[in-house]
Amino acid sequence: MAGAGLGLVLTGALTTACGPEETDPAGGAGASKPGGGAAGGDAFTTPPAGTAPRALWQHPAKATTLGNQEVLAVAGNVVLVAGDPLVGRDIATGEELWSLKEAAQPGARLIISGGTLYLASGTYDGDLVGLDPATGKETWRSRLDGRYAQPRPVGADEDHVYVIAGILEKDLSSQHNVIAAIDLRTGKAVWTERRDAGTEESGITSVVQDGRLVYTDHRKNLTVRDAATGRQLWTKKISSSNFERIAVQEGVVYVADGRHLRAFSVEDGSERWALKTEEFSSFNGPSILDGVLYASDSAHALWAVDPSTGKQRWHNTDLLDVSVPLQFAKVGDTLYGATEFDEDGGVQAYDARDGKLRWTYNDGKGSLEQWYVAAGGKRLAALHGGRLQALPAV
Repeated sequence: MAGAGLGLVLTGALTTACGPEETDPAGGAGASKPGGGAAGGDAFTTPPAGTAPRALWQHPAKATTLGNQEVLAVAGNVVLVAGDPLVGRDIATGEELWSLKEAAQPGARLIISGGTLYLASGTYDGDLVGLDPATGKETWRSRLDGRYAQPRPVGADEDHVYVIAGILEKDLSSQHNVIAAIDLRTGKAVWTERRDAGTEESGITSVVQDGRLVYTDHRKNLTVRDAATGRQLWTKKISSSNFERIAVQEGVVYVADGRHLRAFSVEDGSERWALKTEEFSSFNGPSILDGVLYASDSAHALWAVDPSTGKQRWHNTDLLDVSVPLQFAKVGDTLYGATEFDEDGGVQAYDARDGKLRWTYNDGKGSLEQWYVAAGGKRLAALHGGRLQALPAV
């Protein structure tokens, strides 16, 4: 069948569904399995509790950035995966819209701002490039004149793209690195700040918001800089390295700090509140969606928190036999989560009002690789084990 329906494969209290095994060469949905519905993907909605959907379409995806949370992105109606080739697909149909070889370097993050995708040049010439996600065409290029070694974008706003880059010595070696802001009008660096000796160019988790650049690194630092000047406002140690994500909203940064989930003022670093999980457990990186902070922990619990006060909205502790999500997306009253390394994990759907798990989608491949999820209109893009797929989201 050309469409995709609702499949039922009962496994205990939850229901999982395996998507189509292969994909139509023309880009349509794959073969339907028992329980599949009629053609016309837009007719399908996310199913009720206890029933997982089938994939609307599936295609191979050569991701080369697995490990960070910006490997998968949706821009308008285009879904992107950081890989080689870099491919843009229509999220509704799975149709390939464009493809570029050697456009995204290994480890690239999909930094999108103002309708432009920013990447380090795939030719390793020290430049940065901006691409139109809808067409894949280059619309912007920096003019760094080979001053830096392998600049990597870590964020962007309406004025600048921010990079971590090695300082290129006379012998072409690079022992130290800087964080810098590249002016989007001139393509040149407007400020550079040398980072402490021993800091690595990888492992940066960053957010740019309201004129502030906020980031953590492998040396267990949480740092805030003025985005316009590069001036460091403050930095402090957190108890464990944060490799996942931080969240910033209305002048507050939220970070997983071992057993604690902490909120700090972006302006001065003062602590607003802290939430504690069980002993010998730790929080995973938080996300803020529609004004609610969501985070899971290693005790297999899922939290929904008021970001302004730190008070719980709900706390689901009924997930001991379930792999908890590390990454989130939200559409309407449904919270979607992507799990980590678990062959029985997948894309989970939770009722955002009370945190109850409704269903888990698994592609049936048995792969232990991490799942990634991103919402786009009526679709949910999911990446797993070298395969990109779409699920109904409304």
